[in-house]
This record gives sequence, C-alpha cells and structure tokens, in this order.
Amino acid sequence: MSQTAAIADAPSPDDVAGSEAPRMNRRQAAKVRTRQKVLDAARGLFAERGYEPATIRDIAKGAGMSTGAVFANFQDKAELFEAVLTEDMTKLADTVKAGAGEGSVKARLAAALTAGYHGSLDQLPLFQAIVARSWFQPLAAETRARAVTKQLLAVITQILRDGVGKGELSQDADVPLLTDLLWDAYLSNYRRAAYDSWTEEQLSAHVAKQIDVILAGALTR
Repeated sequence: MSQTAAIADAPSPDDVAGSEAPRMNRRQAAKVRTRQKVLDAARGLFAERGYEPATIRDIAKGAGMSTGAVFANFQDKAELFEAVLTEDMTKLADTVKAGAGEGSVKARLAAALTAGYHGSLDQLPLFQAIVARSWFQPLAAETRARAVTKQLLAVITQILRDGVGKGELSQDADVPLLTDLLWDAYLSNYRRAAYDSWTEEQLSAHVAKQIDVILAGALTR
C-alpha cells in the first residue's frame, strides 16, 4: 500500500476520539440525568431563596424524588451548592468572555462585566449566597471556590494583557493586582442590586466609572 493510500485509510482524529470515548450504559445515563435534575432543582431554590432557606427536602421535592436520592448523589447541601457554583461560574465565564467584544481595554472590560450582570441578575439570591458563604466556609471549600472563579478572572486578565500588548496600558502595569481590583468592584456591586434595587443599566454605568478609576494609574500617557 502506498503512503498516500495508508494516510487516506487511517482513521481521523475525531474517529479515534469517538472510538476511545467510553459509552455509558443505561444505568450510568440514568444516574447522570438524576444528578442533573437535582442540580437544576437546587439552582432554582438557591436562586429564589438563597443558601440557608433552601432545604434538601425542598430540593428533593423540586426534583421529583426522595431525599435519599439526593444524598445518593451529593454528600450534603454544601457539596450540592459547590456543584451548582461550578456549573454557573463556568457558564458565566463563557458569557463574560463572549461579551468582551472589540475596542479599547476600558470598553472591553465594561462590556464584559456588564454581560456578567446581564447573565446573573435573575439569580441574585444565589450570588448573595456565594458572597456570604465565602466569608464562613472551610478553607478547603474556599480553595475549591477560588479554582472555579479563576475562569472569570482569566477573562479579565486576558483583556488587561491585550491592553498592555496594544500599548493602552503601561508595560509595568500590575495586571494581577488590577484583575483583583476589578473583580472585587464587580462583586461589590451586587450589594447595590440586592439592597438598592439597581438595574443592569445602573450597574453598567457604575462599573464603567470604577474601571476608569482602577485603570487611571496604568494607562499610557
């Protein structure tokens, strides 16, 4: 067989990947569906009530199953909350990244963070619970939560690095510090939405001003 024919007959990377991927049996597929039903029910209750008022009994009822079925998938409510957090922060990171668009570093940051508010304000109690628990959760849980939020921080960091690369921000700009300040400002504004009933438009305008102040010392002259 010629080399060309051998290459033509060789399986494609997609075929190889597909053949190597383990196929779930019926029982495993049912377990995945059950776990997702629990997650969806929990997310709905956490988003509606916050962390403390949402009970395992109510989550089980919302999922249409017994509390035993919930505990068969999650050790306790804290583990369930972490699973919801992981899913939602991953989705939010994708939303923020997609919202960044093009333009100046300020415009991209403002657009990205506004997209974050747009994608999360309908679940405000859930975000309140995330912030509140971050002050009282065990160190191990905090470490896991930080690993999840790294996806969001990475979006902010990349926008800042792009700004440095384009000459908008100075070469000695402290990108990690700027990332932390922008993230802290973004999170703090959820309090205004929760307690002052700020709309997405008000949050967007306010975070744009915060971006101006935070980046003021890093902009090239």
